[in-house]
Amino acid sequence: MTHDHDLVLRPTAAQTEAALNPPAGRNGGDLVVETLAGLGATTVFGLPGQHALGMFDALRRSDLRYVGLRVENNAGFAADAYGRITGEAAPLLLSTGPGALMSLAALQEAAAASAPVLAIGSQVPAAGLGGGRHGYLHELRDQQASFRDIVKSVHTVRTPSQIPSAIAAAWQSALTAPHGPVWVEIPQDVLLAETTLPVVTALDATPDEVVPRPELTAVAAHLLAHAERPAIIAGGGVVRADASGKLLALAERLNAPVVTTFGGKGAFPWEHPLSLQSWLEDRHTTDFLEDADVLLVVGSGLGELSSNYHTFAPRGRVIQIEADAGKLESNHPALGIHADARLALTALLETAEPRPDRGDAERVRTVLAAVRDRIDAQQLTLEQQLLADIRAALPDDAPSFWDMTILAYWAWSAFDARRPNTMHSAQGAGGLGYGFPAALGAAAAEPGRPVLAVSGDGGAMYSLAELATAKQYGLDVTWLIVDDGGYGILREYMNDAFGEATGTELARPDFTALAESFGVPAVRTSPDALREDLAKALSTPGPSVVVLPAVLRMFAPTHL
Repeated sequence: MTHDHDLVLRPTAAQTEAALNPPAGRNGGDLVVETLAGLGATTVFGLPGQHALGMFDALRRSDLRYVGLRVENNAGFAADAYGRITGEAAPLLLSTGPGALMSLAALQEAAAASAPVLAIGSQVPAAGLGGGRHGYLHELRDQQASFRDIVKSVHTVRTPSQIPSAIAAAWQSALTAPHGPVWVEIPQDVLLAETTLPVVTALDATPDEVVPRPELTAVAAHLLAHAERPAIIAGGGVVRADASGKLLALAERLNAPVVTTFGGKGAFPWEHPLSLQSWLEDRHTTDFLEDADVLLVVGSGLGELSSNYHTFAPRGRVIQIEADAGKLESNHPALGIHADARLALTALLETAEPRPDRGDAERVRTVLAAVRDRIDAQQLTLEQQLLADIRAALPDDAPSFWDMTILAYWAWSAFDARRPNTMHSAQGAGGLGYGFPAALGAAAAEPGRPVLAVSGDGGAMYSLAELATAKQYGLDVTWLIVDDGGYGILREYMNDAFGEATGTELARPDFTALAESFGVPAVRTSPDALREDLAKALSTPGPSVVVLPAVLRMFAPTHL
């Protein structure tokens, strides 16, 4: 009989010698970076601050690559994108108080989109913890409280020896499905304290598996195989779980039409005969999904955008696979299966019998034709042409990051992502300023591959400082800025609702001149020249900016 303690690996003589004689001059910050390296991290993002200097000093004694941004929130967006692209936990190093709080909007987006971000923030000296008013610089009564409602888990360190275990626990939490941001905080004096602890080596922080219950997948497989009109909604959980291949195999076995949510773009081939694409904000698609007698929802909570603004009312049986237990049946009664999307789809593939084709592809063609007729009747050719030009200029495997702007709203429904995990936006939390700094994080994740960022002029103003970051690190990001002189989508919303817009018009800079002042090449383009200018920028190494003056319109909603 083997006991757990029998499996503990005994150190070699060399390892024992190294542990007994650790290098001199190390501090708590070294334990942080050693732990990150031991967990497999290679790149960290952040912005230094007085209380966090112990961590930043330790970086020069490590092999970790540091990418420093100019605003903490942008550093959070960059880490978010790095986590989405690589599937690894992205370390984010922050200082106390204002520096920490500046990251909250980015961490909210990471939470909404299930992006694994490992945020490590400093704290006031340990003697100041506990809510007393000591008057330390950056002091908050309860810094954790600001993060607790956003992140998956909070981890507090009070001594150097606690650092490796706390960071390993946070790493495991961030990468257990559903992925998400976590928060670790370490007091300034703990980071600066000299340590004679052995150098941290490899740690085991293997994520927990969220495995489906077999009796539930057996029922789901039976319902789907015997459905008259099955349909599938594929959400971001399919992309995060790298389960697109499983989804395709199951859809083809069941002859089940598939629509992807905006967070699930690329989870299913756009031109596949069973693809309903992503037209969720269209009543034709909503009607089709409501008519399904068995609806499989994978990796989506059927939130506001995925339910056509909560007008979706399914009439058939709903099966919901979701790694976030809080989302199970949160909007619609269902056979709820708490599981990672990949594991659940694998179980369905093992048990579901093939379902004969009952004209399902023809039903899909009918819906898509009705959607096209509705859009074409609105004479929005400019917007559709711009998306086509962007698609033509962007290599199929190049990721794109979209800010909250009219062209992105179009892209959610109408853009062919071509590959899984290549189209990302801030539609989870819906904050401005995501596109450009997120694209920088993606470029850091995979150097040498072009990355596209798309912003409006309003959202671009949130991120202008990061032109310096792009130039400093030579990141291969092309930033398309659609300049309409204001918050275009809010202008449209207010005009529709009130007959007049307030607070939406903006004075803005000459974006091309501004980019060039950072040493970043820029071009002012036009709708006719966009495809060529964008393709040229994307094929040129290093950062670039393409400015498109244009006033765009949204297609008419169907949920009102």
